[in-house]
Amino acid sequence: MRHGPYVDISEKYRWKADAILTSRKLGSSGLEISPIVLGCSVFGWTIDEKTSFEVLDAFFDSGLNTIDTADMYSSWVPGHIGGESEAIIGNWIKSRGNRNDLVIATKVGKELKPNKRGLAKAYILKAVEDSLTRLKTDYIDLYQSHEDDISVPFEETFEAFELLIEQGKVRVIGASNYSPERLTEAIEFCKSHNLPVYQTLQPEYNLCERAGYETDLEAIALKYGLGVITYSSLAFGFLTGKYRSEADLGKSVRSQDAKKYLNPKGIAILGALDKIAKSGSSTPAEVALAWLMARPSVSAPIAAASNVNQTKVLARAASLTLDSSEVALLDKASAG
Repeated sequence: MRHGPYVDISEKYRWKADAILTSRKLGSSGLEISPIVLGCSVFGWTIDEKTSFEVLDAFFDSGLNTIDTADMYSSWVPGHIGGESEAIIGNWIKSRGNRNDLVIATKVGKELKPNKRGLAKAYILKAVEDSLTRLKTDYIDLYQSHEDDISVPFEETFEAFELLIEQGKVRVIGASNYSPERLTEAIEFCKSHNLPVYQTLQPEYNLCERAGYETDLEAIALKYGLGVITYSSLAFGFLTGKYRSEADLGKSVRSQDAKKYLNPKGIAILGALDKIAKSGSSTPAEVALAWLMARPSVSAPIAAASNVNQTKVLARAASLTLDSSEVALLDKASAG
């Protein structure tokens, strides 16, 4: 295990590593992103705007610059309508004046409310304007289909994306939550019809959930040169090590999602993470993220932070490199 050197960058943040500034190519998209992407689903949900600003400041001041959100965050909260996360990010961007230093990814397609979802052309064209308004920007770096929509022909969906790219409102398009078959069909259709092609994939992938990505999607990503940014990178917080028994499951609103990993395999993974973290004075979360970054097909993992201390973990993880024996240990513990 190896950490990059730490240097002072400001009075407030003195834990940044030079290695954090090393960007990663996002497949063949032309975008370059930070080695860790900040997931923003918690903004306006489990943390308020003030705390969200603190997290964003800490993330950006650490040398990391890529942010992932979605138009439907956090529509599941009683009284919310969706767009709360984007609005907070937009307010932060406006107050800091740093838009050109950021890579902003957002998504469209999942249900905001009844009859407000999908990948129909008219819906995408309206949804992007709403996202741009909330984000207080005139372009989105990465605009992703949040889920497949089999009710809409590919031609209609990708004509909408083509128009947005021509207008300069979107730089690159990507996919999330697609089956291997539908992802391949979408890419091949666009290639044969001279339409913009998905350049990125956002799959669920972590030490606890490997098969869904590794069985088929990874080969597709490699075949087409897709950039891959993984969601649920810490398995709903389980890979941080804070859930080790049933008694720990009241620690956060995501604890019930993590409950399914309290089994022999999950405990074995935590044991391997603990061993590696202890030997390198790091944390299980840092090691779990470093394992993802070591996967050749992965561009960067997405991880959320609810406070500045958790953001520091992301920054340290960005400079952490595992050796081959450590990767093998984690591979073995998480196999099957």
